[in-house]
Amino acid sequence: MVKSQQQDELLPLVLEIQQGVRASADVLVMKIRPLIYAVVLRFLWSPQDSEDVVQEILIKVITRLSQFSGKSLFSTWVYAIASNHLLDLKRRPMEESISFDEFADDLSQGLEIQQSPEDSLLLEEVKIGCTLAMLQCLDRDQRLSYILGEILELDHQQASAVLTVSAGTFRKRLSRARAMINEFMLGHCGLIIPENYCRCSKRVTMAQKLGRIDTENLIFSSQQATKQFPEVLIKIRKLEEHRRAAALYQSQDNMNDNSKTNQQFTHWLSDLIATGRMQ
Repeated sequence: MVKSQQQDELLPLVLEIQQGVRASADVLVMKIRPLIYAVVLRFLWSPQDSEDVVQEILIKVITRLSQFSGKSLFSTWVYAIASNHLLDLKRRPMEESISFDEFADDLSQGLEIQQSPEDSLLLEEVKIGCTLAMLQCLDRDQRLSYILGEILELDHQQASAVLTVSAGTFRKRLSRARAMINEFMLGHCGLIIPENYCRCSKRVTMAQKLGRIDTENLIFSSQQATKQFPEVLIKIRKLEEHRRAAALYQSQDNMNDNSKTNQQFTHWLSDLIATGRMQ
């Protein structure tokens, strides 16, 4: 098997941790945490829930490192632990209540006058919150398949290994999820098709009224992303229509968790290794 550059970089750290080198755990956790967070946030939508779940998954990864045999890509092994953990979680209220039809009805209500360009951070907040909520319209298996195969672009062999299903089963799930997301965005989203009625700029006021965004505590947006997005959007709209939805999700690479919490938690994980609590 040809191993990826990412695994070649991480495998020495894994071997060092398995041999009891505590400092390597800090480095490994900081490298794999963004991989896990990218899956968890898109699966759960809620950053607060995601932070807790990421920590739970990291504990599983670190305490089970002795079980990693090197027969697969290390990232595949990590994604498998994360995916199994997510599928075992108790369902969230949003998962219980939202469907594509209900989401379409929600988007059609309360469209206001467009916000000015100065409100770019609020537009970014609405855009990311909306697209993440859209993923909740998929069932859990479809959602994970879409995240892994369409957004993160794992190949079918790797993704099917992560989900412990056949490649054929994964392809069917991904195809169905892709079709539903594309159909919805092509029919409603003004970012994907400029002629569509829904605009992030028209959703800001209603999102504030409903408490979906807090202007004093933005959880998704960043200054860098808002500056880059107009140029990114031009590139997305130049793509073939069936590729635009995935490109929109892939452009949202600025969704990071709290670095201070990361550092504290990483040191705590290192203590687990130091006290011999690895399986």
